[in-house]
Amino acid sequence: MIILSPGKLWGMRRMADASGLFKMTAVDQRPPIKGPIAQHYGTAEAPFEDVARFKALLVETLQEASSAMLLDPHYAIPVGLKHLSPTKGLIVTLENSLFEETGNGRKSSEIDDWSVAKIKRMGGDAVKVLAWYRPDADAAVLQHQKDWTKRIGAACAKYDIPFLFELLVHPLDSDAEQTSEYVEMNTKRAGDVLASVEEFAKPDYGVDVFKLESPVPAKDVANTDGVQDLFDEMGRLSGRPWVMLSAGAGKPEFHTILEHAYAAGASGFLAGRAIWLDAFQMFPDWDDIEVGLRGDSSSYMAEISALTDAKATPWDQHTCFGEGGAQFTPADASFRHGYDGF
Repeated sequence: MIILSPGKLWGMRRMADASGLFKMTAVDQRPPIKGPIAQHYGTAEAPFEDVARFKALLVETLQEASSAMLLDPHYAIPVGLKHLSPTKGLIVTLENSLFEETGNGRKSSEIDDWSVAKIKRMGGDAVKVLAWYRPDADAAVLQHQKDWTKRIGAACAKYDIPFLFELLVHPLDSDAEQTSEYVEMNTKRAGDVLASVEEFAKPDYGVDVFKLESPVPAKDVANTDGVQDLFDEMGRLSGRPWVMLSAGAGKPEFHTILEHAYAAGASGFLAGRAIWLDAFQMFPDWDDIEVGLRGDSSSYMAEISALTDAKATPWDQHTCFGEGGAQFTPADASFRHGYDGF
């Protein structure tokens, strides 16, 4: 049974809506936003002003339907935080979008001069980390990813802030499919996804919420026999509250993924491109982008939020918390004596 510390309990509540459901919007993407903008200008780097403007617009237009928003310290926080309502949860990303590609695995790292301590100090409600992982990668790479995650989990425990952990499988040099983009592998194996969840569900890593990809490529979910069994197994292996990521899936495909995930016990979503990518493709027409965000993107948010209301499991009622769900403990005056500071 999992007993949440006071800070983690409060942070989890801040991320969810009043019913305990996660309806979280990702605004922390860097390569998927910077890349197309740089390509438009024909430059090596996207102008800061354009990237930041789009992220601020995402906060302005999509926060109403969100229980929390995921922001990055490069663009979204310095320019977009002023637009974020204090009634919304604030999740802050920690991992560097650049990774070390070894050919037989990817090594992750934190953003330079950024830390769990700084996220806590600035008022973040949770720390988000993405780790690339393949169970069949080189042993040294796997150990690096495990040690890195453990250090972050320990820091989140020290500063008493929830650890929201995202897993993505990726190509190795031996795979026919090759991409360094932040997109779903069309040739991924369900076994790799499930084995990754099983590894990081171990208590050593200190994960509080999983952000998981579909065990089956999004385009194949609707036509794959036994797909619900795979989602059920993923939910069982997670052993704690979990949400779905969209990984660039289309709107209908992500809706189908959520239906399977909710049947398996998921508590919501943390999605970005499935919600706002169509509008972003209007760049550089800012008026059309805003129309798209306030129109189709907001309508889709309403659609998947209604599905979440109807079928998702409140995070605090997950079986990992035992009978009665997640609760403040000890619920008496002894609390302050046993609660450690930094």
